[in-house]
Amino acid sequence: MNNFKISTRLIILNRDRAARAMIAALTILSAMAAAHAQQEPISTDRPDFVESSKTVGKGRFQIETSVAYERDSNAGARATTLATPTLLRYGIAPAWELRLENGGYTRQKTHDPATSTSATERGVAETSIGLKWHTHDGEGAAPAIAWLLHVDLATGARAFRGKGMRPSLRTVFEWELPQDFSLGVMPGVIYDTTDSNRRHLAGILAAVVGKAWNERFRTFVEIAGQRIASSRNGGSTVTYDIGAAYLLSNDVQIDSAFSWGANKNTPDFAWTVGLSVRF
Repeated sequence: MNNFKISTRLIILNRDRAARAMIAALTILSAMAAAHAQQEPISTDRPDFVESSKTVGKGRFQIETSVAYERDSNAGARATTLATPTLLRYGIAPAWELRLENGGYTRQKTHDPATSTSATERGVAETSIGLKWHTHDGEGAAPAIAWLLHVDLATGARAFRGKGMRPSLRTVFEWELPQDFSLGVMPGVIYDTTDSNRRHLAGILAAVVGKAWNERFRTFVEIAGQRIASSRNGGSTVTYDIGAAYLLSNDVQIDSAFSWGANKNTPDFAWTVGLSVRF
């Protein structure tokens, strides 16, 4: 009889422990789910040219990858380029992130009807390393502000890399406007090198207007002076851009954008589709 009582007590005690463990596990899972639900949605630097003022957050890793197509005509010759640009972002502090960017595998086809000649170049594009610092949160009429320091490196296939190391500094200003509109402006400067090894300063200036239609879908229009320089230093590259992004979840975004060249130095047309994931 005593053994029976002891066994019964042990069974009841084990059931109580199991119940408490289950309640604790459910509490932890509920807290994790609530924290995930309260987390801000992913903020990406694509598909527009103007960067986001936000960083990914300490200890967070984010990949923004895409397929990009470009078409250009110059003096009768035609060129089409297909690339896979990818940006990796890692938060080293709440307001700081490290950045590694590469143009990815690139294939460029050129054709000159005048001479009936064609050529194809393939290879990996050059790499850029960088740092982003979020200095101000937007409040009222004051914009959110971030600084980006990048260095383009002469790496990768010869056909798709520039000359030497080319540092750049950009500042992002972002305003939240009424009716879920937003405005972003990004001035900057790059210490560039021409094909003839001439070192010079070139400007960067772009502005984007965005519209959030709901919690998941947003669109934008943009004018982007990606490179502003004199004709002696290669001329300016300016595009008109439109695009959209859709959140599959707080940590996953798909997007697409179209660009048209604003002058003869800029490719006639470009298109991109991308995927961004935060871990």
